[in-house]
Amino acid sequence: MEGYIVSLIIFTAILAIFGLGLNLQWGFTGLINFGHVAFMTLGAYTTALLSSIDIPWLPLPLQIFGAVILGATLAATLGLLIGFSTLRLREDYLAIVTIGVSEIVRLIALNEEWLTRGSFGIQRYPLPLGQFSPNLPTRLGMIAILLLVIGIAYSSLWRWMGQQLQSISRSQLVTSLVPILGYLVSLSILIVGIGLGARSLKAAANLPSWVLGLGLLSAIVGTSLLYAWLAKRFLMPLAARTTALSLVWVSILSLLGGWLTAIAAIALYHYDRNPTKNGLMWIAVLLVALIYQALQALVRSPWGRILKAIREDEFVARALGKNVFWYKLQAFMLGGFIAGLAGALYAWQLTVVYPDNFQPLLTFNAWTIVVLGGAGNNLGTILGAAIFWAYQSVTRFILSDIIPLDDARLGAFRVMMIGLLLMVLMVWRPQGILGNKEELTLGR
Repeated sequence: MEGYIVSLIIFTAILAIFGLGLNLQWGFTGLINFGHVAFMTLGAYTTALLSSIDIPWLPLPLQIFGAVILGATLAATLGLLIGFSTLRLREDYLAIVTIGVSEIVRLIALNEEWLTRGSFGIQRYPLPLGQFSPNLPTRLGMIAILLLVIGIAYSSLWRWMGQQLQSISRSQLVTSLVPILGYLVSLSILIVGIGLGARSLKAAANLPSWVLGLGLLSAIVGTSLLYAWLAKRFLMPLAARTTALSLVWVSILSLLGGWLTAIAAIALYHYDRNPTKNGLMWIAVLLVALIYQALQALVRSPWGRILKAIREDEFVARALGKNVFWYKLQAFMLGGFIAGLAGALYAWQLTVVYPDNFQPLLTFNAWTIVVLGGAGNNLGTILGAAIFWAYQSVTRFILSDIIPLDDARLGAFRVMMIGLLLMVLMVWRPQGILGNKEELTLGR
């Protein structure tokens, strides 16, 4: 259990960093990049290849650090090359070119066996902190840094919640929380009941699979329609309902995050149980915090305000004398650099780098995370990564016991379900969970 939670935290951190790069390009600058995985591919392969070279005069930690920086720099250089050739084009052309570039990079990795070992992939490259054996004071220091990072994240989340609570009165909030809690609890019980019933029917094998599947789908659709009608008929106005619902979700996520943090702290205390993954978890969480703070400083600076102005209307920014092309290029390169860092973490987490690890689906996962959390909101991107990976992990184990589908069709069903959830979210809260409505640029 501890090892699985550590792995879950690492994957969430990788997706958060990957999403932060895309959020800078699209959420803050309005650049539609459908080939974001290309930057991650370059970062992963460069880190794995360069750290595998035997350099006697260079200590291994410095060699790994240099490989990561060079990989991220190459990713930024790819962003420079793509940007020079496409950023003067329309946004749809940029989207087409970027998805093509990502596939070209993946196919090069697949076919240039002399460098990348083709479909066999790169294996047995050194991992950071894999041989590190910290003493007790060092482990306690690592735990203290982890708790500090998590505490800052909690502070940001609840500060955002405090801003939302200012939109409704205290009495309205108190009276709205009771029906919202009843609504959510009853809906959860109903969904769990449907799942348990479907699991029992599947285990009994008395019904054909298509009948069971059709019945399950009808039950889900019927429940959704019923609760949509109940929300419209009996709950309070949408603004108060949204704020109360956000408060409930933030509370649930805070409790869940506290539980995960406790397990992560225990894993660091017992570092020797799994030194490779425990050390990687600590690095990944620290890197998320550093990138988040750096991006927050950047987007609040004059440079960030220019990016937002370009996203809203680049002709106005150009009329004010700003070099729009240069600012777009900087955002594209910086987003690529961040994705390259995510690629290094991805290579360490997988321990084997294959071309098939970098399918275009990874890019669309990042888009899901950014849209879910809120475009133009870095904290929302991190929250979106946590929710997205929690959904992927939970449904992988639960749905296989309930839905009468094989593994391949079940994977497609999970993708379909998250697409459906995104559609519902776009109707209910088009700006994402933590986003501002003014930040939305999907309609452009």
